[in-house]
Amino acid sequence: MSQSAPPNTTTLNTRDISGLVKAGDKRAIGRVISWVENGDARTRSVLKDLKPAAAGTRVIGLTGAPGAGKSTVTSALVRAFRARGNRVAVLAVDPTSPFTGGALLGDRVRMQEHATDDGVFIRSMGSRGQLGGLAAAAPQAIRVLQAVGYEVVLVETVGVGQAEVEIASAADSTVVLVVPGMGDSIQAAKAGVLEVADVLVVNKADRPDTPATLRDLRAMVSLARSEWKPPIVPTIATTGEGTDDLVEALDKHDAWLEASGERARRRLARARDEVTALVFGMLAKRLAVPDELAARVADGQSDPADAAEELLATAVIFKDLSERVRAAPGPRTT
Repeated sequence: MSQSAPPNTTTLNTRDISGLVKAGDKRAIGRVISWVENGDARTRSVLKDLKPAAAGTRVIGLTGAPGAGKSTVTSALVRAFRARGNRVAVLAVDPTSPFTGGALLGDRVRMQEHATDDGVFIRSMGSRGQLGGLAAAAPQAIRVLQAVGYEVVLVETVGVGQAEVEIASAADSTVVLVVPGMGDSIQAAKAGVLEVADVLVVNKADRPDTPATLRDLRAMVSLARSEWKPPIVPTIATTGEGTDDLVEALDKHDAWLEASGERARRRLARARDEVTALVFGMLAKRLAVPDELAARVADGQSDPADAAEELLATAVIFKDLSERVRAAPGPRTT
């Protein structure tokens, strides 16, 4: 009995694509995430059809300096959650290629053992210049994966050091990786990464500097004033050592999120940030700085802040809004 060919997603309308996404078709999921990345107008129609519910999905972010072993730890977590029977999705945010605009490294290469697992979806996304290590499209991509029914979404970010704390705004639990002997623990403290860490992982814990790194991190954590004290988990991701301890630490944090009400607070803040980012993106596309205004700033005749306020006060935005209101069907008041 021959298998039917997979549907050609390039010829389907958005409602058909939405149906395939809900059914877990990986080609359709990948196409929608590509639309999200490219700002395709069809994304809105698909997201409306999907109406994803966030309640059943755990979003776990992994961040840390380059070379900390994020991809290896991510792969180990995929293996552990799959052993529980969870469906797992991975968003690996890589540096953007200056030539194609796509993800440069492609973490899927490092996760080949999961490539044929129907319960795992892995996607690399380009950071597109985002300094925080997280692609601007990642929150919407997470929504798509939630709609599919993945119980765990792992978001692995670009290793860009001190600007990478942004991952905390997109995840329920944030894992920060450091490596012994690389000064990561001190860098983490300076960058404020410890403030966003829900779990600290000392990877490559077979190195001789591990005891000193653990001691430094414990001293730093003891100074934290937050209700949740991030546990410190030594791992050797290449062998899987410490993975069970990491999953246990994540489970404890997940339980604390629920009991303390912190999960609801974080998700509210995440939704607010997502809406704000979209608003600014829409404004950036609609607002054009007139040459005359820019020339006055360039010549020193006008302060940039004053020019910005002047532009906002013009009819550029309000004219567009009023035209939309006038064009809308139904009664209007004058």
